[in-house]
Amino acid sequence: MSDIVPHMLIRSAEQRPNKTAIVFQSREITFAELRKYAEKTAQKLAAAGAGQNIHVAVLAQNSASYAIITHALSLLRSVLTPLNTRLSREECLWQLRDCEATILICDEIFAETGKFLAEQLPDVRILYMSGAQAEADLFAELPEAAVELFTEYDSEAIQAIMYTSGSSGKPKGALITYGMHWWNAAASALNIGVYPDDAWLANLPFFHIGGLSILMRSVIYGMRVIIHEKFDPDAANNAVAEDRATIISVVAITLRKMLNALPENSNFPPWLRVVLVGGGPVPETLLQECLRRGAPVCQTYGLTESCSQAVTLAPQDALRKIGSAGRPLPAVQLKILQNGKETAPGKAGEIFLKGPTITKGYYHLEDLNASVFQNGWFGTGDIGSRDDEGYIYIHDRRADLIISGGENIYPAEIEAALLSHPDVADAGVCGIDDEEWGKVPAAFIKLREGAILTATELQDYAAQRLAKFKCPRKIIFTDEVPRNAAGKLLRRRLTELLPP
Repeated sequence: MSDIVPHMLIRSAEQRPNKTAIVFQSREITFAELRKYAEKTAQKLAAAGAGQNIHVAVLAQNSASYAIITHALSLLRSVLTPLNTRLSREECLWQLRDCEATILICDEIFAETGKFLAEQLPDVRILYMSGAQAEADLFAELPEAAVELFTEYDSEAIQAIMYTSGSSGKPKGALITYGMHWWNAAASALNIGVYPDDAWLANLPFFHIGGLSILMRSVIYGMRVIIHEKFDPDAANNAVAEDRATIISVVAITLRKMLNALPENSNFPPWLRVVLVGGGPVPETLLQECLRRGAPVCQTYGLTESCSQAVTLAPQDALRKIGSAGRPLPAVQLKILQNGKETAPGKAGEIFLKGPTITKGYYHLEDLNASVFQNGWFGTGDIGSRDDEGYIYIHDRRADLIISGGENIYPAEIEAALLSHPDVADAGVCGIDDEEWGKVPAAFIKLREGAILTATELQDYAAQRLAKFKCPRKIIFTDEVPRNAAGKLLRRRLTELLPP
């Protein structure tokens, strides 16, 4: 059953017109100004052909302008498709065709890519933003169309097509509805609370659901959002210390960088009340340091298809339930199945999700949609277990599982053990072929600056913490472990680092 609800930005602008909605590059925009800019932009985009159910792609870095365009498209009920700024031109071309976009918006940084795409897609209109600081008139060359803007929306309407990272095969466009954003924001608020002085730091890219969901939550809550173009540890720390960010979203590797960038004897300020950490378990050593330095960690598990958070661990449980992602959010149902049956506590299986925050499927992939849903439950492809208190533990992606001599090996477990070594800055594990066992784990290690550590020493360290069959048979030292723009490990690319 769908619901008709008021437009989120309009409601916040009516109730909190003078409150700061966005901080970007020292510029503050109130909710009233954000509404005015979004409405003007919507009229201009309408003149370019945008409208209800029209697919509009955006290729741009995080900015206030990106936020304005996102809300402008919602006023037109157009469907947003954010393109990953790290994609090649050919990958952008494929996604534009796949999502059937008729308009592409680029910022000035991607002007050359826009020209290439215009040559390949003559039926797609390419628009260029007037400039990152031109929020009042993002498309100066366009007239304003006198169209009536929507002041409400259907919760079942599609707000965005968000492409998954494509860990296997081509990326898939997950359908994200307004209702998914609403219920996810409500569930998150019930879990971590919303305070009048809250401010959420948005340095996750807006082409990831973790970044886009912050923009949507900010207008649902009437909350200030601090936008950064990209993650930088010093800038992130300054956002907390100087802009008084109270909530930040990170992964373990970026949290570690923030801690390393802090002066040695200083802590995070007391107003930082929530540090949401996704992308995998947080090593105990990092949790201990966070506790010591005033970073209240909430480990979390989510995916594009769940509109960001699905499971979150409360800060008070961080050390009592090390390695756990927590319990399902109030709006989320979760079960773990093995061979079609629910598993007992401690037994691993595939995680299935259900609820109003879960996608209805992928864009024009009906066969896949039929296979990933079982009686209304969405199969995540992630392997996990729950303990006897109902806390969820994420083991790995099913596609990343290493089966070695009949034993299941989860790369994330090995990575957590390796990352606990004080000289290891980053780690990634994948399976490699082995004549005797079929597959064995190999580890790719980035050392901390100045550290000296041999493969044998690290294997001995792992052997003290892992069963013998889980210990990496091969250690490869590398300058960088491949990660995406949100800091999530790109395990599929690890084998590219293997020596010939």
